[in-house]
Amino acid sequence: MKEGIWFIQKYTDNATFQYLVKEIYFSGKTKYQKVDIVQVFLFGKSLFLDDKIQSAEVDEFVYHEALVHPAMIAHPNPEKILIIGGGEGATLREVLKHTTVKKAIMVDIDEELVKLCAKHMPEWSNGAFEDSRTEVIFDDARKFIENTDQKFDVIISDLTEPLEQGPSIYLFTREFYKKIYNILNENGVLVVQSGSADPYYNCFFASVYKTLEEIFPLVKPYWTFIFSFNLPWGFNLALKQNKKSDINDEEFKRRIDESKFGKLKFYNLELDKGLFSLPNYLKETLSKGKISTDSKPFVWEA
Repeated sequence: MKEGIWFIQKYTDNATFQYLVKEIYFSGKTKYQKVDIVQVFLFGKSLFLDDKIQSAEVDEFVYHEALVHPAMIAHPNPEKILIIGGGEGATLREVLKHTTVKKAIMVDIDEELVKLCAKHMPEWSNGAFEDSRTEVIFDDARKFIENTDQKFDVIISDLTEPLEQGPSIYLFTREFYKKIYNILNENGVLVVQSGSADPYYNCFFASVYKTLEEIFPLVKPYWTFIFSFNLPWGFNLALKQNKKSDINDEEFKRRIDESKFGKLKFYNLELDKGLFSLPNYLKETLSKGKISTDSKPFVWEA
């Protein structure tokens, strides 16, 4: 093995990923989680939370465009957006590419993390925190959603997996999704990052799908491969109305403003169809998903 500092990430009890570190920007703990922002060979600048890679320079655009744009396109006129989590600011960046957006609220519990990302990873947000349409609130997402009297067109859940003792454990439950349903407008859309979609460990992906089905009339799971995760990754799109708005290329280009926050590098309308095409093993596992509840929440165990 090459000499140097290696960052070791546990995947399961039987497998680990190892990354040779080129430079350390920050290594420490916030009130809520362990944070490492490092430069690694192959992936470039990367964010690790609780020793799990969250975002890497080489392909963060794949994850964030896949998370944001299918949901935004599914709504006929997304004007008011809520992001829960999303500390790096890249989810916010992608939301603000849409010309329809008048207000984007980002709620993240970890103010220290957001400030660390803004300091050491400013290219992720690319000015999104300073946009006049942006409001950042440092609060528990569940508390915010339970107490708000606002309504939203699109809600984007960009949260870390529900690790035991982690900050997100009660943000994937049936009760929480019911509260989200209630603050969505008539044509409201929710998208949830839903963890790995590999053949071995896809139970979280299936749990999110099954739990959302308890609340929403239409749930559309999708996936893509994330190079820096070394895995296919899953998402779940939930619509308050059992319909999806179809748009053509001209309307797609009209709705997305790439002049300020950069052009799309991954997502397009042709790709959209492919994202929602699941392999048979994922289709089969969806029916086996365990419904997550406040009394028995899903906990990520690897």
